[in-house]
Amino acid sequence: MTAIYTDLEGKVVVVTGGAMGIGEAIVRRFADQNCKVAFIDIAREPAEALVGEMKDRGFPVHFEHVDLKDIAALRGAIARIRDALGPIQILINNAAHDERHPTPDVTPEFWDDRIAVNLRHQFFAAQAVLPDMQAAKQGVIINFGSISWMIGQGGMAAYTACKSAVLGLTRSLARDYGEYNIRVNAIAPGWIMTQRQMDKWLTPETEREINRNQCLKRKLYPDDVAKVAVFLASDEASAITNQQYVVDGGWV
Repeated sequence: MTAIYTDLEGKVVVVTGGAMGIGEAIVRRFADQNCKVAFIDIAREPAEALVGEMKDRGFPVHFEHVDLKDIAALRGAIARIRDALGPIQILINNAAHDERHPTPDVTPEFWDDRIAVNLRHQFFAAQAVLPDMQAAKQGVIINFGSISWMIGQGGMAAYTACKSAVLGLTRSLARDYGEYNIRVNAIAPGWIMTQRQMDKWLTPETEREINRNQCLKRKLYPDDVAKVAVFLASDEASAITNQQYVVDGGWV
């Protein structure tokens, strides 16, 4: 059963990294709320498949093919979404890439690339939509972090550095724009069973680790996170800002 938040109907929502995994689940959930949904992704094939499926279901969504490391292209995509759908009222900064990287192998170039993939675009996407929200005297930004830095996960220092920085970014924006009734929160997912995670990292050993560390003895899936994102974007969460919500089955 899907909770329906009537205040979300017709609102313009932008989701970064919306073609697969958690982002795809978020696109689906906001479409179910009858929002005007747009998403940005570098992965064209799954994105176009999602657009086609949603159209067949009667929920047209707008897709922009962009490498989020290219800030000029990101700004252009947001401008096109605005032209197509109207002023942006909700931004979901979901896109990231948790590639593992041994510390001795990290070069300055790789480090800068990981910052660009996992953190920098969140700020510039927010910067691009904030004028719409200021003009409307309302808006919601949800930035995606991770529990990886909270549990001291190793093997991907650049990624965990970015994900810890998301909380600082969230709190700064919440403080600066609260006077405009713009709410800014973060979501920190735990071990979520996206197809990529299952294909690349899920092993009997990691399954035992998950079962040992989570309070909830079940696997978590993208929709578990998407439901929280939709709630935080709705007026049911109208007094919530400057916070980080952990969705990890009780690991942290």
